Amino acid sequence: MTDGGLIVARNIAKRYGRKRVLGGVDLTVAQGKVMALLGANGAGKSTLMRIISGLTKPDRGEVLLGGVSARRAGHEIRRYIGLVAHAPLLYDNLSAWDNLQFFAHLYDMQRPTQRIEAVLHAVDLWPRRHDAVRTYSRGMTQRLAIGRAILHDPPVLLLDEPDTGLDPASAETLAQLIRSLGASNRAILLTTHNLERALLWADSIAVLSDGKITQSASTASLTAEIVRQWMTKIGA
Repeated sequence: MTDGGLIVARNIAKRYGRKRVLGGVDLTVAQGKVMALLGANGAGKSTLMRIISGLTKPDRGEVLLGGVSARRAGHEIRRYIGLVAHAPLLYDNLSAWDNLQFFAHLYDMQRPTQRIEAVLHAVDLWPRRHDAVRTYSRGMTQRLAIGRAILHDPPVLLLDEPDTGLDPASAETLAQLIRSLGASNRAILLTTHNLERALLWADSIAVLSDGKITQSASTASLTAEIVRQWMTKIGA
């Protein structure tokens, strides 16, 4: 492991045409920890997540996952990553079980039945495992998306606004799931617009503004008021 982190981003920069999105981002998420990344709309949070996941190449900088350079590892590094983006990447007409069987095949998992069962229990969808995803609530769909992301047991989990559109009960179920996943051997980086959830869900908070991390601290040392002041300063 490098720099004490399963996720290490060093001096990440990215432009789209003349627009600078990221201008030198550094962050580290240690094994067993959850970091919440905050920022205004358009701050570059999703771009950073895509770069860490390997879906987008940075113009400058390096991503290390478990001490391994993502650039040098190429496509193989994706086996170490679980990504939940804005789209759940699930098949509505298939059941939860069939969705996970499909993705197990993509990951070339051998005899995945036990793992699928364990994941469906973990995301509290076992009783609805044979129901089509189109019949699920938003919260259930989001939990299954996380189940898809952890199916191959990756050490790195990236959650881009996983709580969007959730009612309070569904958000609390998701919070319990994130806490249980973070307490394992994973490193979790998530984005959210909800400051209170960031404080409850994460071990640390980082604020992305003007292409860089402008604030970061352990949630144990923060209050909602302090984080609101941070966000007010950046106009979020």
